[in-house]
Amino acid sequence: MRYFIQLSYDGTAYHGWQVQPGASSVQETLQEALSTLLRRDTPVTGAGRTDTGVHAAMMVAHFDADAAVDGTQLVYKLNRLLPRDIAVQRVWHVADDLHARFSATRRTYHYHVHLGKQPFQRHYSWQLFQELDFALMNEAARRMMQYEDFTSFSKVNNDQKTNICHISEAYWQKVGPNQWRFTVTANRFLRNMVRAIVGTLVEVGRHRLTVDEFCAVIERKDRQSAGESVPAHALSLVDIQY
Repeated sequence: MRYFIQLSYDGTAYHGWQVQPGASSVQETLQEALSTLLRRDTPVTGAGRTDTGVHAAMMVAHFDADAAVDGTQLVYKLNRLLPRDIAVQRVWHVADDLHARFSATRRTYHYHVHLGKQPFQRHYSWQLFQELDFALMNEAARRMMQYEDFTSFSKVNNDQKTNICHISEAYWQKVGPNQWRFTVTANRFLRNMVRAIVGTLVEVGRHRLTVDEFCAVIERKDRQSAGESVPAHALSLVDIQY
């Protein structure tokens, strides 16, 4: 029997979602808790792989069980066993062929930035030291939806079989005094893709790249031509649709 888990986590203390030798990961921590409660080795498969330090307001994973599971009770027990930086919101039974990763149709990320020194933003937002042209950045962001090959924003030597992604929305909006948020939704994302996109859009906002030059970066399909990856702590996976 297959079950989905919806959870959230602060990624600060973890080397990303995926299990890694000699490093703490969210996946491993969740698997250990599930295996303890279900009294059998219980692997979990996530909807995606967040990088080191990246957060998730919403992550979905699946696991298989030999017998029926009381979702409400399991949520309660998991939250008592898991560390304080991981929280489970829901566990529910799904069809056996539903897959947390491959059945997902849309994923949405947020990236937060702020201008000036703001102590209460420092853990989840990237501090800017100069104002950016967000209107121009939005113009460039809209142009991304004309493309589908995002090799220029992919980590070099990744294990992805294809660099084709379909972006359905991408925009910046002001969310507070000197605070902005980038929202991007696609059917799938490449490793490091959002952070590389934001880093390149910031070059547009600094007037170091024009919108046409931003498009040329995408068309080159060369990671070296794009901007630097921005810090991970300001990035969060916020929604997954099936």
